Amino acid sequence: MIVIVDYDAGNVRSVQRACVEVGGDAVISSDPADVARAERVIFPGVGAAGAAMRNLRARGLDVALVAAVQAGKPVLGICMGMQIALDRSEENDQETLGLVAGRVRRFAFANPALKVPHMGWNAVSVRRPHPLLNGLEQGDEYYFVHAYYPVPEDPDVVCAVADYEGEFCCALARGSFFATQFHPEKSGRVGLGLLERFAAWDGRA
Repeated sequence: MIVIVDYDAGNVRSVQRACVEVGGDAVISSDPADVARAERVIFPGVGAAGAAMRNLRARGLDVALVAAVQAGKPVLGICMGMQIALDRSEENDQETLGLVAGRVRRFAFANPALKVPHMGWNAVSVRRPHPLLNGLEQGDEYYFVHAYYPVPEDPDVVCAVADYEGEFCCALARGSFFATQFHPEKSGRVGLGLLERFAAWDGRA
């Protein structure tokens, strides 16, 4: 069973529908006990890092997520679920989960034509092979909506990058934790392929 973590950060229903479409047995829950029992966990989200962390802590989901990763359970972070997996966010200097060493920074451009948030389809380039990225072809595009982006301390955790007036990490992996800045549930065929691979992934790179 896949548990999709609900902490009032949006888009859980679209993630569930995408999982069902690829044959995944996915349920939505805000109960830490369900996270502990799950075979796999999806940790999605949109919004602000501060509110996300408050909601996670209020429900005990922060502890449950860290425990799941430490136990080697396959965990997929999506968008906000990727950002708050790092140590700290530039958004109000918010301390986050610390699953991956690094910080989250806001896009800042001298060119006013470059809009923040970064929104829309963008090509993704693989930097390090990973089972969840198998089959990704050069030029394949995923859907993004974000104003902040992750900057891991260790470049070896970066699995894929995208470009928005410069390269940024858009997929990373550490142990059984894999995360994307893009939204696979909104990315058509290539996104569904990633979710299908996650439903069968054993947590090993």
